[in-house]
Amino acid sequence: MFDIAFSELVIIGVVALIIIGPEKLPKTARTLGHLFGRLQRYVSDVKADISREMELEELRKLQTQVQSAARDIETSVSAAARDVETGVRNVESELNAAGAVDSTPAPVAVPPPADFAPPPTDFAPPPQVEPPVAAARRKTDVPAEPPRQASLPGFDRG
Repeated sequence: MFDIAFSELVIIGVVALIIIGPEKLPKTARTLGHLFGRLQRYVSDVKADISREMELEELRKLQTQVQSAARDIETSVSAAARDVETGVRNVESELNAAGAVDSTPAPVAVPPPADFAPPPTDFAPPPQVEPPVAAARRKTDVPAEPPRQASLPGFDRG
């Protein structure tokens, strides 16, 4: 931090011993140590505060970016919703207009009477066919037995 060599520290110690004296030197060194520790704590607290402020600033920038992206998405979604609504309204109006046109009866074209021909005389109705079940009942004159329900495996019908 200060780039002081060992020889320089020895010179500072000898000068302090001469100036302060041997009785007060330990107490003065202890006091200087406490002050130096407080200075280091203060510097580390300032560094931490600065780094917190930088992080907060980064978070604020990130928050504004996210909010602007959310606003952009919201505007695009609302624009798409408006486009869909106008499309639906256009289709509804077209369907209502088409329904109004279709609901008016169209004139029926009736062919002239000269083109009208009577139905063919050799047309015979199809023969009536009896259902096979009814035919089988008539032949046997015995009531048909109802079908048996298949029993489940392991359960015999008693």
